[in-house]
Amino acid sequence: MRSRSIFTLCALCAVGLTGMRDVGAQQSVSPLPPAPPPPVIPPVTPLPPPLFSDRERSAVVAYWNAPGRYEAAAPPEAAAAGPWQVRLTPEGSTWLLAYQRAVRGAGKVIPPTQDATAAATGPEAEWESWLGARIAFDRYQAGLTATRANAAVLKSLVLTPLVPPALPPLSPGPIPPALFAACGNPPRFASVVAPLQYLVRFDDSRDPYTYQDNVNLRARYAYYRFPQGTVAYGQKLKDIAPSDLDRLFQKAGFTPSEQRVFTAVSGLEGGFETVNTYDTGYVSVGFIQFITLDHGHADLARVMAQEKLDNREDYQSDFRRLGMDIQPFDNTLTVLDPATGAELVGSAAVMKVIEDKRLTAIFQRAGRRSEAFRVAQIKTARASYWPASDPVPVTLPNGTFVTGVVSDFIKSEAGLATLLDRKVNIGNIRLLTEVVARTMAAHDVQKLADLAPHEREIIAAMRYRSDFLADQTLSQPK
Repeated sequence: MRSRSIFTLCALCAVGLTGMRDVGAQQSVSPLPPAPPPPVIPPVTPLPPPLFSDRERSAVVAYWNAPGRYEAAAPPEAAAAGPWQVRLTPEGSTWLLAYQRAVRGAGKVIPPTQDATAAATGPEAEWESWLGARIAFDRYQAGLTATRANAAVLKSLVLTPLVPPALPPLSPGPIPPALFAACGNPPRFASVVAPLQYLVRFDDSRDPYTYQDNVNLRARYAYYRFPQGTVAYGQKLKDIAPSDLDRLFQKAGFTPSEQRVFTAVSGLEGGFETVNTYDTGYVSVGFIQFITLDHGHADLARVMAQEKLDNREDYQSDFRRLGMDIQPFDNTLTVLDPATGAELVGSAAVMKVIEDKRLTAIFQRAGRRSEAFRVAQIKTARASYWPASDPVPVTLPNGTFVTGVVSDFIKSEAGLATLLDRKVNIGNIRLLTEVVARTMAAHDVQKLADLAPHEREIIAAMRYRSDFLADQTLSQPK
């Protein structure tokens, strides 16, 4: 009985399968969809051939890892105030730049020495009120956290308590919808960090080069990007002996008038040894703050190229023997990692300079000790930023097109300093075309050369970080 049941079941299964095959044969079978195209793999840019030999790499690593060469510790003030401090966040700073553009217009730039604020009255007044309350609340909360953290660390010390205001800041509530639409969701504007101090020592100097990370900036500073970055100012140009400064500018081929203009603007930037690695310039060095940007072949690399062209012996001492150079084909910054000897190019090199204060110190040492590097800075500043020959194309209200150069109508040192200030800080003087067109229309002027009597009016409209019309060390419009 059992065998028959199994036989019968098998027969039924065979019939069923045959029927299924017959049905399938009567149905149309859809073709398979075409295979997707293979993914497009972008070509990989090959790394350039190494600039440093294995022997050089070994020497650089040995130099930078010698005992006492590089130290990091809590800064001295941490012993009394505690290690934890309140700082602006890079994310909050980035959002503040978006806010600045929203309230001022994308094409309007304000100096980094100023904070963008919306008018107290008008459509954006609610934005300003909410943002001010948000920043105050974030900083207050971060301050409470820092005080508690420092009290836990410094139990044996008497800490000055954080005295709360009569009415502690309250949460401002939800962000105004229009502000959210314009700038996105804001991050925290304040955080609690533990800054570190770094000491870098060279063989030719007893005094170490000193840096601190987590730079303390204004609560609404819009250009902060790298908490691991630092800043060191050094000697300003105005504090250098006049005879020494004259010699440097003369070696660079400057006239006394050009020297006065650059010296005036450098007061807003720094000295030959000034370094800054925390903001949107990435790595900024020198009396005009030459920058790398993220790619590493901006005007700071051109300064290095100028010194390399003029004085290879000094360049070797200032940069290459310490593990820093530029690519021969496009002057891209190249460094050796002081810890590993790995050769880094472009953006990787830039970030390593920001992170490792040994590399930061190479630039400051060159600015402090190398006349060749100083002269290269001055030469590059003139080639990159001097505005006198910049073209000025203008279309008059009657449709007439007029063109010329800045020196056709800007004759004073104060005027050139005002334009130089803009070129150095934002990279252009595009606003000048608009100001000139407006001035020519207002005074019925048809030629750029005829604008000279109106130079003061033009310069007042072009003022940026400083009022050079009030600088008595500079010649003024007549």
